Amino acid sequence: METTVLKKIWLSPPHMGANEQAYVKEAFDTNWIAPLGPNVQAFESAIEDFVGNNVHAACLSSGTAAIHLGLELLGVATGDEVLCQSFTFAASANPIKYLGASPVFIDSEPDTWNLDPVLLEKAIKERIQAGKKPKAIVAVHLYGMPYKVEAVHAVAKHYGIPVLEDSAEALGSSFNGINCGSFGDMAILSFNGNKIITTSGGGALLAKSKETKEKAVFLATQARDSAPHYQHSHIGHNYRMSNVLAGIGKGQMEVLKDRVGARRRNFEFYKKHLGDLEMISFPEEPKGYFSNRWLTCILTPSLEVREKIRKTLEVENIESRPLWKPMHLQPVFKKETSYVNGVSENLFEKGLCLPSGSSLEEDDLQRICTIIKGELR
Repeated sequence: METTVLKKIWLSPPHMGANEQAYVKEAFDTNWIAPLGPNVQAFESAIEDFVGNNVHAACLSSGTAAIHLGLELLGVATGDEVLCQSFTFAASANPIKYLGASPVFIDSEPDTWNLDPVLLEKAIKERIQAGKKPKAIVAVHLYGMPYKVEAVHAVAKHYGIPVLEDSAEALGSSFNGINCGSFGDMAILSFNGNKIITTSGGGALLAKSKETKEKAVFLATQARDSAPHYQHSHIGHNYRMSNVLAGIGKGQMEVLKDRVGARRRNFEFYKKHLGDLEMISFPEEPKGYFSNRWLTCILTPSLEVREKIRKTLEVENIESRPLWKPMHLQPVFKKETSYVNGVSENLFEKGLCLPSGSSLEEDDLQRICTIIKGELR
């Protein structure tokens, strides 16, 4: 007797377009395999053209590497403190520790689930009173929803603290018509396999000036001085993206708008078919906000309901995932200072990410919704 294998539905799988393979083949055919090369330059130009606002992109090996370099270029060093959104993935905070600095975690506000400007200012005032003025702020556009740009940057400007804008999840999102990735003193993107576009692994640092980009590239290529021999006056990193992976990114940029459209359609489908359930609610876009809806997230009344949905989907070979566990609750960061209001803990307890890939078919979405309805009705 044959066993029926249920089709696997992933949370957010890669989705290739028409030209990625051709650009990678071109890299092989021309032997542009190592870092640098025409694909890297083309990928960086495509990012700059899309984000706009005169940003300068340096393609790197990961979004984490971009955060590390960004903080380093902002002068973060041993003994410093960096204010960091607590409700995020660990990669937003880990590079702070790489530099010997300490993260100070800030909880979220309930509208966008991002950095709470009121708590942010409270933390700055208290850290200054303690003689530890923060060196930088890491602000995240979570799940593609822009943070409260005007309020966060007003606080940062008032106290003279630079903002590193973590747009790892927000390529294609915007606030008041301005693209995410262009608000901070620096910004980062991620092209990890689960992001809205991917290079399998990779990221980018977005700078406000060509000079800053060039310095980032210098540090990302082992900080080699201009000399016929290998000479180094600075500690560098091996963080540059290869020309092969950049070929994938070049092709992915050609379909980025389609990918954003597909993910937003996923969100609308879920909302249409699940929005009438009393035990499910969806985060809305405040006025002026445009989210790429990287992941469709739902809120339930309790941990028990969240787990009931997640485990039922798991049995049906469908991947879903709880919202990020806040950094101030992570064992590795338990000794760090935090300013909390309960928002992110509540979101973690009750929230779930549903399958959101841009390659999802309507039958997949219908299957997911039917299963959830069957559990909650």
